[in-house]
Formats: sequence, structure tokens, C-alpha cells
Amino acid sequence: MSSVLFDSPGPRTRARHRTYSIVAGVVLAAALVGVVLFLQDRGELEYELWEPFVTPDYLEALVLDGLVNTLQMAATAVLMAVVIGVVLGVGKLSDHRLVRWPCWLVVEFFRAVPLLLLIVFIFFAYGTGGGIGSYWSVVIGLTLYNGAVLAEVFRAGVLAVPRGQAEAAYALGMRKTQVMVTVLLPQAVKIMLPAIISQCVVALKDTSLGYYVLAPGLTTVGRSIWQEFGNQFQTATVLAATYIALNFLLSMLATWAQRRFVGERSQTPALGIGTGGRDAGQPMGGGGAFGGQATGGA
Repeated sequence: MSSVLFDSPGPRTRARHRTYSIVAGVVLAAALVGVVLFLQDRGELEYELWEPFVTPDYLEALVLDGLVNTLQMAATAVLMAVVIGVVLGVGKLSDHRLVRWPCWLVVEFFRAVPLLLLIVFIFFAYGTGGGIGSYWSVVIGLTLYNGAVLAEVFRAGVLAVPRGQAEAAYALGMRKTQVMVTVLLPQAVKIMLPAIISQCVVALKDTSLGYYVLAPGLTTVGRSIWQEFGNQFQTATVLAATYIALNFLLSMLATWAQRRFVGERSQTPALGIGTGGRDAGQPMGGGGAFGGQATGGA
């Protein structure tokens, strides 16, 4: 039996693959044992170094002051970034240069600036003294960066909708705003949703950068713990495991969304004529930036 791209492995190949798997498993197990022995020799497995993470008071601080604030920062930044991303993404599709070019400059600027540098700048410019504080410095930095990234996601999602959808809507006499809101964005959401959720993973991980401006979050709480107990390795391990667990859940959500929504786009309901894609390098046609009247009639 053979598939389209390659022949199915025979008995000898399958036996060889099993051998490779067993050898790789033995090597990994030996490496794991070696790491455990190395940590034990250095005293990193002593109970008193791990005790804060099973102590109710420290565990409560880690969960309430750390995990909750981290999730709040990530959620707030993502919600605000989605709004900014929609505005900038639609603006980059405008027919007017006075709208398209400023949106392009904003997107390219905040995509290019390192996020840590952006957060530090916002904190020292607007967060110190009686300013917005470290929490909102991190949120605004995450919002600007992720909003610029999501703008490209929205633009690409709208351009991925078959061109005939917009042409048929214009033929019915719809204005460009109506076409965007009623026809294009609902279909583009199916394409954009997995990328948006994946960007949520990025935003969640980047909340750890609040460590440098003492923003409330997991890394800041972890810093206070290892400064008190001198258990940097243990604290880093627990924080890493927490971030991995949260990001794994978000990744599972992105996978489910892709299968649920994107996987069903094979039969997109057609409104009218044509199925060709729109050139990603050109703005959308059909009138003004957000309100031009289409020339065709129903």
C-alpha cells in the first residue's frame, strides 16, 4: 500500500523505527536522571527551597497577586489591541492616502520597536510619580505592540475573503462601510480567529516583561519570593510551569477554533459572482474610505 507522497513503511522499517524510539526514550530517561542527580548534588531539591510554593500564604500571593494580575493585564491588553487592530487594519485598506499612510506608519513603527523598550519608555515618561503606574505602562505597551500585529492579521483576513463577496455587495448598492461590517468582517473572523488567539499567547507571555518596571504579576511576586528565600531556580521553575500551562490551554483553544471555524470554510456561502482573491498590495475598491457609494445597482 502506498500513499500519495510516499510508500507506507514495511515490517523492517517499522521495526527499525521502534528501535529508534526505544533508544531515544532510553537516552532521554538517562538525561533526566542525570539532571535530577546534578540538582540533588547542588542541593536544589531541598524541601525548604520548595516550601514557599506549598505554603498557603505564599501560594495565595502567587495566585491572587501574581496570576490574577497577569491574566488581567493580558486580557485588557488583548481587548484593547483588537479594537486598535480593527481600526488600523481597516485604515490600511482605505482608498485615501491620508488615511492609509498614517495607519501604515503607526503599524510599522510599533511592530519594529522592541516591546521591552516600549514598556520602559512609557513607564518613565508617564508612569512614575503621579502617572499611570507600572500596571498600565505594561498594558499600554502590550496594547500598542499587539494592536499593530493584529492590524496586519485583520488586513490579511479581509483580503483573504473571496473578491466576489465584496463585488456582489457593491452590486446590491451597499456602501463600503456596510460591505466591510456586514459582508467581509464576519467571514474574515473565521480566518483570523486562530491567529488572534495565538496572539493572546504572545501577550500573556510578554506580561513577564513587567518585571523590569515592577508591575504586579507572576514575575514580580516570584522576585519577592526568591529575594526572601534565595531560591531562584525553584521560583523560575514554578513560574515557567505556570506560563507553560496557561499557554498550553490557550494553544488548545486556538487548535479547537481552527478546526471548528477555519476547517469549515471549504464551502463559503457565495453572495454573488467570482471567487478570486484580492491583491494584498492594493486598497479595497468601491468608493471612499468608509462611505463611498457603489456604482452598481441591484
